Amino acid sequence: MPDTVEDMTSRRARGLDRAFDILEFLRVRRQPMRPNEIASEIGAPRSSVYELVNLLLRHGMLDYQGGDGRVFLGRRLYFLGAAYAEQFDFMRECDRALAHLAEETRETAQMCLLEGNKYTVAMMRESARPFRISSSIGELVPIPWTASGRLLVSHLSDQEIVDLIPADDFVMPDGRRLDPAAFIAEARQAGRDGYFTFNSQVDTYTHCFAAPIHQADGACIATLCLVAPKEDGLRNRDAYIDALVRACREISERLGAYPDRRQDAR
Repeated sequence: MPDTVEDMTSRRARGLDRAFDILEFLRVRRQPMRPNEIASEIGAPRSSVYELVNLLLRHGMLDYQGGDGRVFLGRRLYFLGAAYAEQFDFMRECDRALAHLAEETRETAQMCLLEGNKYTVAMMRESARPFRISSSIGELVPIPWTASGRLLVSHLSDQEIVDLIPADDFVMPDGRRLDPAAFIAEARQAGRDGYFTFNSQVDTYTHCFAAPIHQADGACIATLCLVAPKEDGLRNRDAYIDALVRACREISERLGAYPDRRQDAR
């Protein structure tokens, strides 16, 4: 029986989804890999992965790198990214916001996001204080250890959160185990509030503040954060939250998200 239009459309959509899975997998891994390794890692049939890899190679979305048939993200993606940057450079806007936050609050300001199933600091502006608080950019940290982590997963379902975070990552730096249900409850509250603050789980002398940057579909794609000495953070809590929420709202609006009325009401 010949395929219907609906069948053909559905197959093409699945193929497109899988092509994006391949590109995203290579972005996260940050290294060239063979098509059979990619198929094994993403749980897809080798035949379809080989077919899609060849298609992506023909269109410059992938390039051969590293020998032995290994492939990685291609040169055409750079040009697509450059075209996007001409319209709106997300990283540049975040850097401007961080510079303003660091100047306004005199605290260390960071832009944070998820890298696979971990949290990382992607950008940072250090404070103007003689004693500075800083973090290693690009270092992967368990999501539950961070204030931003609650916001970065707040748009996911409970099951998606449990599936994303490795069980061992709920063990805090002091050895205490955080109940996943308690973490999810904190994520839900952070999503409702539009910010999250707590005493750092990594550095006992600091207090962390985070607010979400939302894209058009409402997903939290990054956070802006302030890391302050504990006493100063608690003393200036409301002012720091207001500064963060305001900066995140401005960037979110540029991404097509509507401002949160709860934040406007602060």
